Amino acid sequence: MVPVIALVGRPNVGKSTMFNRLTRTRDAIVGDLSGLTRDRQYGEARWQGRSYILVDTGGISGDEHGMDEKMAEQSLLAIEEADVVLFLVDARAGLTAADQMISEHLRKRNKRSFLVANKIDNIDPQIAIAEFSPLGMGNAIGVAGAQGRGVNNLLEVVLSDFPRDKDEEEIDTDVAEGEEAVRIPGPSEKDGIKIAIIGRPNVGKSTLVNRMLGEDRVIVYDQPGTTRDSIYIPFERNEEKYTLIDTAGVRKRGKIHEEVEKFSVVKTLQAIKDANVVIFVMDAREGVVDHDLNLLGFALEAGRAIVIALNKWDGMQPSERDYVKTELERRLFFVDFADIHFISALHGTGVGNLYQSVQNSFKSAVTRWPTSRLTQILEDAISDHQPPMVNGRRIKLRYAHLGGANPPIIVIHGNQVEKVPKSYSRYLENTYRRVLKLVGTPIRIEYKGSDNPYEGNKNTLTDRQVNKKRRLMSHHKKAEKKRKDKR
Repeated sequence: MVPVIALVGRPNVGKSTMFNRLTRTRDAIVGDLSGLTRDRQYGEARWQGRSYILVDTGGISGDEHGMDEKMAEQSLLAIEEADVVLFLVDARAGLTAADQMISEHLRKRNKRSFLVANKIDNIDPQIAIAEFSPLGMGNAIGVAGAQGRGVNNLLEVVLSDFPRDKDEEEIDTDVAEGEEAVRIPGPSEKDGIKIAIIGRPNVGKSTLVNRMLGEDRVIVYDQPGTTRDSIYIPFERNEEKYTLIDTAGVRKRGKIHEEVEKFSVVKTLQAIKDANVVIFVMDAREGVVDHDLNLLGFALEAGRAIVIALNKWDGMQPSERDYVKTELERRLFFVDFADIHFISALHGTGVGNLYQSVQNSFKSAVTRWPTSRLTQILEDAISDHQPPMVNGRRIKLRYAHLGGANPPIIVIHGNQVEKVPKSYSRYLENTYRRVLKLVGTPIRIEYKGSDNPYEGNKNTLTDRQVNKKRRLMSHHKKAEKKRKDKR
């Protein structure tokens, strides 16, 4: 069993910095501002042949109200599910009442805990560590998470009682001081279908994530911008593996002023590229706005399979619903291949139907077809509708093959392919979509010409060939002169 280690402490003690250091990623947003982390963030890490799961949490101060109270609840849930708790304190700020409150809670829960004094750089470690003796949690382990100082000593103490991984070669994964963060890739089949939930702020993305999971996994609050990180949540449903990615809402560029929100947008765009299927959530009561189209266009450019969810559908009048459907048909014509669901994430109406569309879209995006099948479809399409004439010559398309998946890329070979009009490419795209019964995924048509690869290349003649050519030309001229003299 892989141990779970939770990082807890009051706000701005360096939990996210330590999370990035131990997981060797940049998954957690780090900044000189308290309360950046709000949801539980999970990451995989490995040290000297021992794997473990790390949980980053929001800060606990003891006087939370509103959203901060929900952040503290997430931190307490992380403590409950963890095998080991790393209780981080700020060595520069010294002992606080919030530190005493957290240590008291850990003692009541009888959790295996380690006191970690962070930010010991540029100060006397012994004096800083001694200040936390009243907490009654033993000697604190001094570290500097930003520089990696003392981190290997911490891991040696924490992981000493856990066994090494079975059937794994020991790899030196010490966390060196000042080492750059490098992602350790994991097997993709373990993650299943990656589903990114995207949309504008406050359209109900986190509510939908919690409804799909059946638990309050991420914070939901009636305030735009609640989610900041992209939270990856693996789970199983009906023996199918999935990974849900809750993302921050993306506003117009001109309305983004805070530095933290810029990082959140970058994380969201990265999550779109990392996902297999995107569930695009819109607020049914606001209808389709221009920024929805921009965000949807980015997902299409990334080649992701798409499922559209109109949230907050409950409580709308029939006339309002008819208007929204008309607007969808008018403004989303460029994604007419995507399934549209009318849901209520708060009450669960229609949410279960999303899974079938996700599976169909993913299957369409990754299925592979033989060259013979794709070529036959191309020939039938040309038979029904010939390519246009260009300068009196007919464009010839000879055969097609698969050039990639997720999204499907169909490569068509022929002559004058650079002159194929966009309208004919759309015709071929729609033909392949109809015949192959593809749903939810964009298709990319690429052309490749059959130009002579040796055109323009001239062979250099050897001296022997030059002399032979000269003799042949001389013999030819003499023969021509004899024929003229006879005349």
